[in-house]
Amino acid sequence: MSNIAGKAYAMNVVTPLSWSRALFNRFIFWFVSRPIGKYFINGLATLSLIHYARWAIVKPSKFPRLAASQPKETIKYSYMFFFSNFNGSWNQYVDSFHMAIPSGLNLFWKKNIRYPGSVPLQPFHAYINYNQIWTNHYYNAYPIAASNDVKAAKRIKTDLVEFMAATKNVSPDEFKEKFDGLLNSLQNDLSLMAPTPIVSLAAAAVEKRRQAGN
Repeated sequence: MSNIAGKAYAMNVVTPLSWSRALFNRFIFWFVSRPIGKYFINGLATLSLIHYARWAIVKPSKFPRLAASQPKETIKYSYMFFFSNFNGSWNQYVDSFHMAIPSGLNLFWKKNIRYPGSVPLQPFHAYINYNQIWTNHYYNAYPIAASNDVKAAKRIKTDLVEFMAATKNVSPDEFKEKFDGLLNSLQNDLSLMAPTPIVSLAAAAVEKRRQAGN
């Protein structure tokens, strides 16, 4: 399954919307980036499984042309692209989005063509699945690192750099005291990373063939 690389899953969803809605959605994206608008996406902060998520709108005149000889696009709609990398299965991610920011999902996708709403769940599942573009190639530099592993590593590095600067000229006893304090404060961030459990039989089969070829 090319959508999966290690513990991460790559999702790309492309949905059409009218030119008027595209203009309004640009305002919506600006609005939720302001303090007053962050209420609609506050739930995203609770989703620690997300590595990356972004929405972008492309109007027909802005689609790339690989050469001057390539005809310009004559499509009717603008398109909204949603890109995300996350840990866990497809169902876990879509269900988490549905639970965390249903109002935000409706705000972003409400007037997109044939969007059914984020509630009830099954029509929303079908909409995302229908509009998802499969990832042909997905590279992950740290395949056994989940999003929380990355965050923990950043905290460890920051605290360790500060610790090294603060203990350059201390006595052995003071060094041990500070080291014990550092270890105690970071104990929740110190863990062994391991391969992800099987997300699907298809992903397991791909990994098995990859290992057989090495």
